[in-house]
Amino acid sequence: MAERKRKKIALITTVWGWRNHANHMGERFLNGYPCDGKWHRPEMDIVGVYVDQSPAEGEDLSLRRAKKHGFTIYPSIAEAVCLGGSELAVDAVLLIAEHGEYPDNEKGQKLYPRYEFFTEITEVFRASGRSVPIFNDKHLSYSFDKAQKMVAAAEQLQFPLLAGSSLPVTFRLPPLELPLECEIEDALMIGVGGSDAMDYHALEAMQCMLERRRGGETGIAAVQLIDGDEVWRAGEDGRWSRRLLEGALARSDSRSGIALTDGRPQDLAHDGTLQELVENPSAYFIEYNDGTRATLLLLSGAVSDWTFAAQVGGEVFSTQFLLPPQPNVTYSACLMAKAEEMFASGVAPYPVQRTLLVCGMLERCLESRVGGHVRLATPELDVCYRAPETSQFCGALQ
Repeated sequence: MAERKRKKIALITTVWGWRNHANHMGERFLNGYPCDGKWHRPEMDIVGVYVDQSPAEGEDLSLRRAKKHGFTIYPSIAEAVCLGGSELAVDAVLLIAEHGEYPDNEKGQKLYPRYEFFTEITEVFRASGRSVPIFNDKHLSYSFDKAQKMVAAAEQLQFPLLAGSSLPVTFRLPPLELPLECEIEDALMIGVGGSDAMDYHALEAMQCMLERRRGGETGIAAVQLIDGDEVWRAGEDGRWSRRLLEGALARSDSRSGIALTDGRPQDLAHDGTLQELVENPSAYFIEYNDGTRATLLLLSGAVSDWTFAAQVGGEVFSTQFLLPPQPNVTYSACLMAKAEEMFASGVAPYPVQRTLLVCGMLERCLESRVGGHVRLATPELDVCYRAPETSQFCGALQ
């Protein structure tokens, strides 16, 4: 029997340094990763690389990795996906535009050139008369308008596009999956961060749960982002659920307060110490077109993990999105397993429309903050899709 031909991957990245995303994710295709109790080595190879910047601190790992693994670093994106030739010469593209020295806009968003890199790649697709799958790490873009153009290009050129955070596919404690077509009466996500890059993770984790509700995803009608003491007042007014806060916090393994000083259990949801521990809380309020409401609370200082709770049929269900510690960050292996699945099959395991909607959700919430924390109607966020029937996270009970 003839040996199966190994697929060729081009890695396009902003920077390749210690503990950044090219290190965590791209190197899974060089060295393999743990999967289902064994060490898995993808049957595909990184053969062409483009790196936009050198790290501000530390070593440029792309040079050392090229020497060890034998791939070529090219001076342009087009040359990397053409392997120095005149037309597309790879079977898939791994696009990682996270980290590096890029400017911020007035909303506090880092202007990573994901859209610009993506456009250069698809220009080669057009010129070559064929396309291959693209995995895009995290946001499609800081701009919803640019993100829409990326999805439209994938549809026009008929190639699978996958994107997003590792949180929706990492392990969950417990391994909770809400049933498809369930009636979600209320939902609350707890996260940490307070930046465009970190808040995206929490919003997409929340969205991967909400999209399973009855009728599927219908889009977002309005958003609002508030900060500081207004968050606590909103809780007192019933805008977010104290019962769901309790359910989500009950799944946290990182609660602060007296638990750190003398080991006593502490009911952070009800004992009044959240206000002392969290110096600058934030609340993202999301109103969906079908009337469903969800809240993301950022509680840095009280916790350092990501948890979720929802009320379904009068009962509260909750879980933690597990993020194992540095430097191994197994959750990135969970995400790269999905990229590998798409590269091998030519089919995205879950819809890129989830990432598109979260891009718009985040951008509009940041506009709410810049505009004085006002509620913003969002008719443009009419992104509709259905969640996959099978669970996509590591350790799911199928």
